[in-house]
Amino acid sequence: MAEEVEDSLAARGRYDFERAMSSPPDSASARATFLSREGIVAGLIGASTIALWFLAVDTVRGRPLYTPTLLGTALLRGAAAVTSAQNLPISLPMVLSFTVVHGLVFIVIGLAAQRLLRLAEKNANYGFGVILLSVILLSGFLFVSLMFAADILQALSWPAVLAGNLLALGAMSLYLRKHHSAFKMLP
Repeated sequence: MAEEVEDSLAARGRYDFERAMSSPPDSASARATFLSREGIVAGLIGASTIALWFLAVDTVRGRPLYTPTLLGTALLRGAAAVTSAQNLPISLPMVLSFTVVHGLVFIVIGLAAQRLLRLAEKNANYGFGVILLSVILLSGFLFVSLMFAADILQALSWPAVLAGNLLALGAMSLYLRKHHSAFKMLP
């Protein structure tokens, strides 16, 4: 019955169900909402990937939730509050606070990546900007961490941080690639 209604409406040109399900909305405001949602989802995928990575790393090391506790304490109370990183007790308020901040940062990154990909779809010269954004974010995080929070980065193990960031980048890339199949990059 429902298929007959869909076929009837589609045949009369009133509503194209297949087009509505396979393509984003046409109006500028609806398109902007769709794209914003896409960037937010990409950011949440990246944040979740790195959070799950560190949950696994922390669990293997015998201290689940250690990483968000350490980073939350350093972020909200200052690096001086983390005098003895190895003896830092797990704090759920710090885990939740850091998770919110971490999620918001990744949402901003997802929105920036989505916007840059959209520009690159229109002009392939912007494609290199996507790669440059990725390199700057990965190396920038490690550089800033080494400059201002070397003790914290050492407590987390910088190879684990790099691996987590690469996993997050890969997960976000897979998601965004699915939505930006027209993306091309010129050297």
